[in-house]
Amino acid sequence: MSIKIAVSGAAAEAVRRHLGTLVADEVASGITALNPTLWGEDAEAESAIRLGWTESVAISRPLVPEIVALRDELRAQGVSHIALAGMGGSSLAPEVITRTMGVELTVLDSTDPGQVLAALNDRLSETAIVVSSKSGSTVETASQRRVFEKAFTDAGIDPVTRVIVVTDPGSPLDVSARAAGYRVFNADPNVGGRYSALTAFGLVPSGLAGVDIAQLLDEAEAISLPLAVDNEENPGLILGAAIAGTSPLRDKLGLLADGTHIVGLPDWVEQLIAESTGKLGTGLLPVVLDDGAAEITAGLDDFLLVRLVDDAGHHLFPGGDANEVRVSGTLGAQFLVWEYATVVAGRLLGINPFDQPDVESAKIATRGLLDARPEPAPAAFVSEGIEVRGTPEVIGAASDLQSAIDVLIEEVPEDGYISIQAYVDRLALPQLAELRAILAERSGRPVTFGWGPRFLHSTGQFHKGGPAVGAFLQILATPAEDLAIPESPFTFGELIQAQASGDASVLAAHGRPVLTLTLTDAAANVSTLFDAAR
Repeated sequence: MSIKIAVSGAAAEAVRRHLGTLVADEVASGITALNPTLWGEDAEAESAIRLGWTESVAISRPLVPEIVALRDELRAQGVSHIALAGMGGSSLAPEVITRTMGVELTVLDSTDPGQVLAALNDRLSETAIVVSSKSGSTVETASQRRVFEKAFTDAGIDPVTRVIVVTDPGSPLDVSARAAGYRVFNADPNVGGRYSALTAFGLVPSGLAGVDIAQLLDEAEAISLPLAVDNEENPGLILGAAIAGTSPLRDKLGLLADGTHIVGLPDWVEQLIAESTGKLGTGLLPVVLDDGAAEITAGLDDFLLVRLVDDAGHHLFPGGDANEVRVSGTLGAQFLVWEYATVVAGRLLGINPFDQPDVESAKIATRGLLDARPEPAPAAFVSEGIEVRGTPEVIGAASDLQSAIDVLIEEVPEDGYISIQAYVDRLALPQLAELRAILAERSGRPVTFGWGPRFLHSTGQFHKGGPAVGAFLQILATPAEDLAIPESPFTFGELIQAQASGDASVLAAHGRPVLTLTLTDAAANVSTLFDAAR
């Protein structure tokens, strides 16, 4: 089998407890047969239009020659570089696919003006951009498309020859792109964004960049039959039971890439699980780990370690007390197994794994701020060049940067977590991700890290809809240079500020403690921030 899964400790006990029932209830064959009743009456309407991912391999096959032909056509025109404008489910899978296969792809999943400017580099003459949006109305992607169209036009390049669109049939983007003469690939509308790795959203940018996408589909096809069969060797049932069936529920899942050839898979799994399960006050919180953080959190009684390895071993139920899951396999197979496991987890948790009821709230708050264009709220105080804002329970007890961080950590309950949200140029400030391990060591609790605004399309659902046990650290930066958005009344700098402020307001309305730190001089402020965090 192209997938191996080994479980131990509480995970093994969860599999023993639930696997027989999942088999008897014909859950695997029901998923494959597009049975919308598996998640209860309340989820039935949504489930009926969101199970198309089980058929992605067959539906996507005809796309392969089209994508390869376009790749050859672009190369003949001198295009040697592909960029991708997309958020969440439209960008995470192509990023994993291309990084794993060693193929270059510039992923633009940010509204930070510095990161957008970096994508508009001196390679524009040899660049084509894939614009991916399921709804066709995503503000980030629409803004990125406009700035690329202008850049192409200013450089004397017809955008029609360089812009490729991936969207659902009939979406506003589908209509406008076809009217403009762009090449359009339609994806299956019965597949939600986070389940779209093996659809046009994953395949078009990856294939144009140079990945052998036929092989990726072959890898997924090899595991399709084992996933559809109702037996106790089904890897989707085993993995779903292991991550969602522990008792009491170990709802923090540490995702550790431990020597695997697959690059970046934990980030894709993080979105899939967090957005699918984090609702109705429950859910599984994926925590992407490095080795140090894994050691810190391994002993927590609400924590389950998931190692993504190159050889998980041959035994489903090894001995030992470690509460651990090991998963290995080819990339295409991993995509499909994790999708099955996630919807199985949804059944065990009693939630609808296909909706995202709390994602829209941050978008609404952002739109309200962009429409009203209020003056930024004044900082509670400025500490060594860093503006400090936050909810009253955090700011009210703080006098400087260090004490504000101390108070935020104190707000984390015994079963809680910290979420670091960096609304900055991740190309310029990659070291901010190191704060994750520092705060995990200080708090003794799991710490997630997300680049804003892309995490709003993934873990943002869990933050509002999942258990109310999170404490949130926002990091913003005053841009050295802003960038106008063509045909828009606001700039990229104003957009990312509104996205951070809008999400903070929604988190505060849900009673979550929030600390917002704005670096007014990023290069000078980063060391100050790290000193305070330590």
